[in-house]
Amino acid sequence: MTQKAVPETPPLEALKAELSACRHCEVEGIIPSANPVYQIPAGARIGVFGQAPGNLAHIEGKPFFDPSGVRLREWLGMTEEEFYDSGRLAVVPMAFCFPGYDGTGKTGKGGDLPPPKVCAEIWRERIMSAIISRLDVVLLIGRYAMNWHLPEEKKRGVRDIVADWEARFAEAEETGRLVLPLPHPSWRNTAWLKKNPWFEEFVVPRLQAAVREAMI
Repeated sequence: MTQKAVPETPPLEALKAELSACRHCEVEGIIPSANPVYQIPAGARIGVFGQAPGNLAHIEGKPFFDPSGVRLREWLGMTEEEFYDSGRLAVVPMAFCFPGYDGTGKTGKGGDLPPPKVCAEIWRERIMSAIISRLDVVLLIGRYAMNWHLPEEKKRGVRDIVADWEARFAEAEETGRLVLPLPHPSWRNTAWLKKNPWFEEFVVPRLQAAVREAMI
């Protein structure tokens, strides 16, 4: 009897299955519970590389499923459906699970803890090597993503890095890929946005145009 051939799992799908099954940080007691949150469609042309999912995203299992995501989608000029279902946008945080709260706030929750470094040590190189060549737009949200993807900028402040936006767009004209650092869209950065109105006045329209082109 001839044995039926088993279809081969595409490398990216196998990598995603392995990532979804990861429970390393929970087993080691680094985070409260593991639930890797990301999206990596095979047809991605836009990469959103941020810090770590918040608690709401962790519970729902959808990246940026919170007020930060609403603001981010406004910056991108994308609807919620486009963000999650277009197949053109990958979301790959520095850590894939909610890291927990730091416990310093009045409610006992405080802010989110930093993304555990071990997550990037285990996963980052593997995932980047699988998807980075496909991306036309690479968005680095917040300090942790900037440090990993732009190590030469570690000694500079986030504002100064983001303020180099004109040079980033000029470089994209030559390379064909836009690598753009962004402030975090969290409500905690509302004061920053008010102090730096140039971001929403000048950077966001250019970003939206780049996103529309990559969505085609």
